[in-house]
Amino acid sequence: MKTKFLQGGDWADKTYGTGPTGLTPRQFAQWYRERMLEQFHGLDTAAIAKIAGWLKAARGTKRQVFVIGNGGSAATASHAATDLSKTAMVKGKKPLRCIALTDNTSFITAIGNDLGYDRVFSRQLENLLNANDILLVITGSGNSPNVLDAVRFAKKRGAKTAALLGFSGGKLKRMVDVSVLVPSTQYGVVEDMHSSVMHILTFYLKQA
Repeated sequence: MKTKFLQGGDWADKTYGTGPTGLTPRQFAQWYRERMLEQFHGLDTAAIAKIAGWLKAARGTKRQVFVIGNGGSAATASHAATDLSKTAMVKGKKPLRCIALTDNTSFITAIGNDLGYDRVFSRQLENLLNANDILLVITGSGNSPNVLDAVRFAKKRGAKTAALLGFSGGKLKRMVDVSVLVPSTQYGVVEDMHSSVMHILTFYLKQA
């Protein structure tokens, strides 16, 4: 059966597919499942292992982990920080010091109003980030100005930088120290895979 792809939202002057039209709900679910399986089979486990190593080494120290993202990725960032702070905790070991910079609404809106939305993460990092801390960016396009600005600041401060990316990785792919790329053009698949990567990291730390 021939399929025609609808186009989704617009990010950085590019449109991304939502999936094939003309399918029944069951057929669409099967199509989506196949796209997820493709991405799982191609998952960069070496990059995940490197990030896991950083997080494990940071646990029980004064080093901090900051997680950022926009839109759906902001929700993933908040979820990830909760999991890394609580779910990943091991009895008898000190917890990981992890904060989502997506959660302080008053600070975010104050920065956005006074300095511009491009600064909502980097300005928070000015108060909190130390050398050798970890900045974890979750983003589909890899081109949002506020995450690019945050990574630039983090690198100047001497922090480690990692990103979960989608599509082609955008500008951020070349900026961070390590990235996990989900090279799908379906935004839901990208976001689902990012959530899965965070659960892999969480439950690895739980048993490590």
